[in-house]
Amino acid sequence: MKGLYYRLTPSQDEETFVFQENEPASSPSDYHVKLQVKACALTPINTKLISALYKSKEYVPVGRDISGVILEVGCKVSFFKPDDDVVGILPLDFEESGLCDVIWVHEHHLVHKPDKVSWVEAAGTIRDGLCVYTAIHSLAHLAPGKFVLVPDGASPFGTLAIQLSHHRGATVITTAHSEEDKQYLGKIRPPVARVIDVSKGNVNLTEEGMEETGGLGFDIIADAGAILYNSEHSVTKTKLLPHKHEILSLLAVGSHWVTREQDLQLDPPDSTILFLKGASLSFLNEETWSLSSSRQGKYLHILKDVMDKLGGGIFRPYLDEPVPMYEAKVFMEMVQRKEVKKRLVVQL
Repeated sequence: MKGLYYRLTPSQDEETFVFQENEPASSPSDYHVKLQVKACALTPINTKLISALYKSKEYVPVGRDISGVILEVGCKVSFFKPDDDVVGILPLDFEESGLCDVIWVHEHHLVHKPDKVSWVEAAGTIRDGLCVYTAIHSLAHLAPGKFVLVPDGASPFGTLAIQLSHHRGATVITTAHSEEDKQYLGKIRPPVARVIDVSKGNVNLTEEGMEETGGLGFDIIADAGAILYNSEHSVTKTKLLPHKHEILSLLAVGSHWVTREQDLQLDPPDSTILFLKGASLSFLNEETWSLSSSRQGKYLHILKDVMDKLGGGIFRPYLDEPVPMYEAKVFMEMVQRKEVKKRLVVQL
């Protein structure tokens, strides 16, 4: 089956993303379903994680967030039947690209798609919804009345984090990285309590945040990365991300900081601040669920709840226009370089 793949260690003359034929590594079991893919979201590939887990891998399939219709089911499949509309996330060790017309998938990686949700919306929301639920609900224990800071709200993750926090009765404050972001965040309903524009670099995030919370700080901060130290390289590369010292200063007593910065380094004074505030630090790894088979039931419950909220209008994802299959390679290169703001979905 022909699909798009990422070459982990390309030479100077080789392309990073290639279309190639790939035969299934194993025959489908009695618990697999044959799925006709209708849409597939493009998300960055965590090369560091893949290289650490699968040292001998040369190619990584592109496109794991899929939606489609079931054509056949194995004799022991209990959750689905032919013609069911489904959505899911392919496992990390899956050998086939989601950008294929037809693939065989184990039933425990899929959930039903609501009827009034489009293929593109389903595929473009499932992973970000899982990340938001993990960060806000599972790790930070969101509750009504909490103050939540979501840096870079005009992003696929940030948009859903704002919407889930509003749904649970929290007060949300976010940051905007451009005038376009500010206009988009101003249209979110229900509205966020405050959009802090950090695009010009003349705003003190700590002062603005403490003013909004009455000097108490935030109960939950869920970032998409942080600046770890001041240097010319880090400031140039990620100048719009909050600095870790800003985040530490904005934490309230008994608060939760959820970060996607996998290389976070805390010096002893940083740990002292967390200790004095009784604050907790959690790392958001979106692959944790797929790597832990003992939590499969909870994982599927979260995916189902994400689809229910999408169908109910609580989640309104930040999606770009659908991408045709023949442009998938070009757009995936842009996604991997993090040059795309909105979530891109290939429509098959």
